[in-house]
Amino acid sequence: MKVDIWSDVRCPFCYIGKRKFEAALAEFEHKDAIEVEWHSFELDRNTVTLLDKSSEEYLAERYGKSREWAAESHQHVTDTAAEVGLKFHLDKSIVANSFNAHRLIQLAKSKGRGDEMEEALFKAHFTDGKNIDDQADLTEIAKEAGLDVADVTTVLNSADFTDEVRYDEKTAEDIGVRGVPFFVFNEKLAVSGAQPAETFLGALKQAWEGQA
Repeated sequence: MKVDIWSDVRCPFCYIGKRKFEAALAEFEHKDAIEVEWHSFELDRNTVTLLDKSSEEYLAERYGKSREWAAESHQHVTDTAAEVGLKFHLDKSIVANSFNAHRLIQLAKSKGRGDEMEEALFKAHFTDGKNIDDQADLTEIAKEAGLDVADVTTVLNSADFTDEVRYDEKTAEDIGVRGVPFFVFNEKLAVSGAQPAETFLGALKQAWEGQA
């Protein structure tokens, strides 16, 4: 059975949702028969990579709120992440366009390393404060995920995998995805958001029984 997941590596709840889904999958009795495929989704294609502005400043300006509000939002997300064992350092996170990161995810998928690349990018962005729109950082992240440096360099110096990213995004638009993470079980059952592990486990069981 297949589970398709749309996410953006700039989305903190996508990382949190990944952990909750993994917890559910670990409990699922047919886990070895589940194929997971990650799909590209950009929260904002027009995001400009900003090295001179903190993510807190960016968040406050984007929503027309105070810095205090942004700080409280970051703390809430950090606390939520900690509940599933993730250590977020949002004070170090860099506001960055994620398009090139998505192209590398597509490269990784073609090599059977999609999940590893997704995980590496999430950690780099939310925990390590790496720039996910910088070629040197992306190359190092991809290397950690098991990709060949030469392949990564070729992709980043070309337009390779652009079509694959846009196809994923168009598919998301066609099926009505408005936000991420978005999970589709066996092309029939959808779950939106970083739901509790119990919800994901229930969806796995329902989808599995539905195909029987």
